[in-house]
Amino acid sequence: MISSRTGVVIAIIALILAAGAYQAYQYVKYTPPEWLIKLVTAKSPPPALPIGDAAPIIVPQGFTAKIFSRETPGARVMMWDQAGNLLVSETDQGKIVALPDHEHDGIADETITVLSGLKQPHGILESCEAEQPCMLYVAETDKLKSYVYNADTFTATYQKTLATFPTGNGHFTRSLIFSPDGKKILISIGSSCNVCNETSPQRASVQSLDLVTGKMTTYATGLRNSVFMAFDPLKPGSIWATENGRDILGDDIPPDEINILQPGKNYGWPICYGQNIHDTDFDHNKYIRDPCADKTPAWIDLQAHSAALGLAFIPETGWPKDMEGDLLVAFHGSWNRSQPTGYKVVRIHLDPKTRKPIGAPIDFATGFLPSGSTDTNEAIGRPVGIIANDDGTAYISDDRAGAIYKISQASK
Repeated sequence: MISSRTGVVIAIIALILAAGAYQAYQYVKYTPPEWLIKLVTAKSPPPALPIGDAAPIIVPQGFTAKIFSRETPGARVMMWDQAGNLLVSETDQGKIVALPDHEHDGIADETITVLSGLKQPHGILESCEAEQPCMLYVAETDKLKSYVYNADTFTATYQKTLATFPTGNGHFTRSLIFSPDGKKILISIGSSCNVCNETSPQRASVQSLDLVTGKMTTYATGLRNSVFMAFDPLKPGSIWATENGRDILGDDIPPDEINILQPGKNYGWPICYGQNIHDTDFDHNKYIRDPCADKTPAWIDLQAHSAALGLAFIPETGWPKDMEGDLLVAFHGSWNRSQPTGYKVVRIHLDPKTRKPIGAPIDFATGFLPSGSTDTNEAIGRPVGIIANDDGTAYISDDRAGAIYKISQASK
């Protein structure tokens, strides 16, 4: 028989263990360690791309899709250089590569390494001024560097390090876009955690780097992970950004978001999401007034866990009339939802004047996850970046298949 004293000791030990387990759960929930994330998100190798030029994705009637490049492992951000060559960041490979299409047949003729040995490079930008050499800006996870870039020889010569960024756990991509006046570079720096109060003011924000003075200031805050940014051509100077919402709140909350970035605005994370909904799971503080009242709500709410990444506005020329001015968004795809979501590119139909969405997102490129599959290991790919050109073509990078797809109108 257990004595009353022994029973009390056992009860105390049980409470201590339970409290420790709860604290461990809370820590993992809010700040999951990298090894655990990699374990949960580990994927088997993707199926091999089919032989031939046809891309294994489904596009709208009147369009065709081909494999522009199948030699770009971990392809993320894309951009055109001044000579019309596609540059791509291979983040996992630590490279920036060029994909020239010398024959102009819609298929890259070779993969040329422009830079290598980089630390998780992501954002890339080029600036060319009259009588000056072109500059290539590359955002690694810990710094922003500038290079003198020659598009004829595909060479980039290091010039200097313009800024350094916080590193450690959490989101490691650093994305770039020029400010509307072209004098600054805006840099998206994701959070160090799933949800937490950051100690670094650069985390979960978009920073602004003045290219003349070298001074970096905060442009916008409350942005958990705005991985891609783009200008709206119908609203000059308007910068739109995708936003990945936090995990471990269930299948359908909080929404992923699209925000229109404005200087000095706070978009709510970590205590608010979507249409200024208070995240009481994380924020247990008692308030006299609504803590989300002074935050900027999302412009568009998206399906939770879609992992919205690349976005591109459809030009007003070269495309079907009903698509002009609409927004293409890459849904990289969920990793922690009971029923997978995402794994496609959608088109959001926008009002040409208000720029508000009209109706639900429309599928534009699907088939990255086989129809009806609930096993994300069966995904042939995961779309990341998007470029939409005024000749009616679009390019999509796929970091799982290591490919770039070119989508064209069948009549062109």
